[in-house]
Amino acid sequence: MRMKYVVVLCDGMADEPLEELGGMTPLEKAHTPNLDRMAQISEIGMVQTVPDGMAPGSDTANLSVIGYDPKEYYTGRSPLEALSIGVDMAPTDVSFRCNLVTLSEEEERYEDKRILDHSSSEISTEDAAVLMETLMQEMRRGGYEFYTGTSYRHLLIHKFGSVVELTAPHDILTKRIGEYLPQDAVLREMMETSYRILSNHPLNLERKAKGLNPANSVWFWGAGTRPMLTSFEEKYHKKGAMISAVDLLKGIAVGAGLDNIIVEGANGGLHTNYTGKAEAAVDALAAQDYDFVYVHIEAPDEMGHQGSIPDKIKAIENIDQKIIGPIVGELEDLCMDFRMLVLPDHPTPICVRTHTGNPVPYLLYDSRKKAEGMPEYSERLGNKSPLFEKEGHRLLSRLFEMDNER
Repeated sequence: MRMKYVVVLCDGMADEPLEELGGMTPLEKAHTPNLDRMAQISEIGMVQTVPDGMAPGSDTANLSVIGYDPKEYYTGRSPLEALSIGVDMAPTDVSFRCNLVTLSEEEERYEDKRILDHSSSEISTEDAAVLMETLMQEMRRGGYEFYTGTSYRHLLIHKFGSVVELTAPHDILTKRIGEYLPQDAVLREMMETSYRILSNHPLNLERKAKGLNPANSVWFWGAGTRPMLTSFEEKYHKKGAMISAVDLLKGIAVGAGLDNIIVEGANGGLHTNYTGKAEAAVDALAAQDYDFVYVHIEAPDEMGHQGSIPDKIKAIENIDQKIIGPIVGELEDLCMDFRMLVLPDHPTPICVRTHTGNPVPYLLYDSRKKAEGMPEYSERLGNKSPLFEKEGHRLLSRLFEMDNER
């Protein structure tokens, strides 16, 4: 029976020691018996997923983890998401991520407002589609086209556009937006117009009555041109699949030729369908005969952006108990030989509520081989390991090449 491979990507899980947790990180504080059991017989180390000089985004970091050097393959975040939506970008197109965000309402001038929530209370795709349809109808402009994505994550394509420098909304939470608005006059005007349209939209008034944040403005960022990724199967000689609720990851999969496995109820939030993702991973490896599965869980990152310590801990515990434990247990019950790589793509520390480019801990488990590991899986013990991979895109080859050590 040939070896199977699993990556469990815990988005934004890594953090910094917190005074509120007695100097522990959320990962250290979380009850993770499955990870800790595996850590004792696994390879534990640190990896630099974000190359020096590049922004610490989930785009660059996940490209790195999935084995593509961002310095070679990265052309912007939004184009990767465009692939997942099915947008056939022309070489002259520029794609922009279009977030539905919550801005403060008391200020009169748009530039004086503050971003209160980059996800509008993790707005449902159904609610977002209603608002996006309104914008498509009322903000039609030649050469620009909106596309509806998932939850708060949407898309704007500019025909014959230019890539311009823009700021991610989750990087400036609670800050006055004036100094972060686009220099591009058209993009800025569209953002201001969107606020006038959305702030009094009946759906947003209904959301506010329910205690939810209104999705009262668009925010453009992540500009880029059409990506060109080498086929994953040609590169690594493995038939692979992606399991994620996030358009970015689905887009990377499309670009790399991985199959996207859609799990009902998977939404990228704290209450995603963890069990469904675990079952889909086992089924892909056992019944559908994939060699490789990449299971992406967004929840720790979202909770880091929200600055919620209890919810970030809960997200990590959910991954341990509902993703990692079941996948390992099921594959062992099926007597399958497998390796599992567990890691965050980047830290999303509670103290800053955004991404950083610091190295992250990884755990590399082999069902057939007991390594000399660590008492637990954590940032602290990962930093004590002598193992450090400076070029993050090489770590996946480490997962595949362990056979050569036998």
